[in-house]
Amino acid sequence: MGGRRPRTGHDWKLLAESCVALLERLPELVDEHIRQLTEYSPVYGQVLPHDQQWREAETAMRIGIQAISAPRDSPRRDLEHAEEAGRRRAQQGLPLELLVHAYRSAGYLVWDALMESAASREPERLSVLMRCATMVWSAVDVQAATASESYLATERELRRRTDEQLQALLDALLEGQEAPGLAARAAAGLDLPEHGPYAVVVLRTERHDARDGRDAREGRDGCARPMLGAGLRFIWRMRADCEIGVVALDPGQGLDAVARLLDGRRSGPGGISPVVSGLGELGRARRWAELALRTCLPDATGVVRLDQRMATALVVSQPELAGRLVSDVFGALLELEPGDRAVLIETLDMWLACEGSAGRAAARLYCHRNTVFNRLRRLEQLTSRSLARPRDLIEMTLALDAYRLAGTGSATAR
Repeated sequence: MGGRRPRTGHDWKLLAESCVALLERLPELVDEHIRQLTEYSPVYGQVLPHDQQWREAETAMRIGIQAISAPRDSPRRDLEHAEEAGRRRAQQGLPLELLVHAYRSAGYLVWDALMESAASREPERLSVLMRCATMVWSAVDVQAATASESYLATERELRRRTDEQLQALLDALLEGQEAPGLAARAAAGLDLPEHGPYAVVVLRTERHDARDGRDAREGRDGCARPMLGAGLRFIWRMRADCEIGVVALDPGQGLDAVARLLDGRRSGPGGISPVVSGLGELGRARRWAELALRTCLPDATGVVRLDQRMATALVVSQPELAGRLVSDVFGALLELEPGDRAVLIETLDMWLACEGSAGRAAARLYCHRNTVFNRLRRLEQLTSRSLARPRDLIEMTLALDAYRLAGTGSATAR
């Protein structure tokens, strides 16, 4: 509660005498201070045991009273103590509003005691205190502000440390690490159930658009904390070339809502894993989501689900075998001129997208349906396979996926 020294040496002497007399009543003032705080909020007693709270209040009030009449060039012990108190209360979890209220309450209590003491003595002492009122209350404001700034700085540091710990736990789960209690600790820190339906999303991200849609995907400061969207809870982790999202689903909630929320909101594609039954399975879900992403063409923009891309996922998960499949099925086709080859590939792709309807494929290709039939027959001749035989059709479909995903084709994506 220290501040600028009174205007005259006489005023300062009278103020100092009043403060010395007030220190003799300090235990009584501390008792009243603790009583008032407890009446104001039971949280004070919940954060600190009574004995510790009394000792700390006694120290703070003693330093504050001594600082009132301290010489102008004295060290500001009151501000040093306020800074430490703010840091300590943040660590203890006392709400900031209650910290500020404690300073104000102590200020009123000390001021009232000074006025009461002066009123019982000569009127001159009361006049001195009235002249010092602005100084005293300005000092109380500075102490409260110092404690608040220290509190907020400590709170930010504690949050940063907590976020780093949570990010480490989440990363360990996404990497599939197994450790006793790992999932339980992550669940407690993230306020999520350890067991329940989850999915993982992997979105391809380039440097230039890493901030696109940040408000929908990242928490403040990029923290790994649950974010709400369309009734879903997301936790996002940034990586060098992708974003990984953990999605907490409600029981019975499917993946359609996840795909709808994410699809079309970014320039690149993404993959969604099948649903897993708990945080402990996030490593497997991440691998599945990455596999789903690998089924997307480089220029794709949609978000795809692995459970709807199983056949293509089998192809991309065995690149050497996929290359052999393309050679075996499309060997003769690959020897054609690029333009001729592209027309046949595009026709097969469109026919499959139109569920085997030559008429619909012809409309989308802007040609006659007989032209589609002719191109398909030529494909059958070049591949020595028949689109009417289920096994041959499967081979040609998988070979088409492998061809396009290998970057050697220019067909339009289905």
